[in-house]
Amino acid sequence: MEFDYAPFGITGLETELALSLMQLYHNKRLSLLEVIAKFTVAPARLLHLAKGTLGVGAEADVTVFDPDHEWVFDKTSGASKSLNSPFNNWRLKGKPMMTIVGGKKAWVEQSDLVGV
Repeated sequence: MEFDYAPFGITGLETELALSLMQLYHNKRLSLLEVIAKFTVAPARLLHLAKGTLGVGAEADVTVFDPDHEWVFDKTSGASKSLNSPFNNWRLKGKPMMTIVGGKKAWVEQSDLVGV
């Protein structure tokens, strides 16, 4: 495909955690706690937000994930409307399973969880 006709951008949010876990945690470059800090405390601190912790009185915004869950990314079954991804059909390790926003379940990975 000619560059001028190529679609813009790539999908990244759906693969970001797994790719980070694979490259940083599973390859023993960082501990799991260090990876989690890079997704939580570090961005909050950078943006001067009172978020990124689970302290008393903090907002209950949490992502529950399985760092060892293996799965294959399929760009056609993702939530994004974009189909641009260099990671299509990649075997990934680590997957979000549920998000909790304001103390309430906002999303549950239906294909992998039963009875949640």
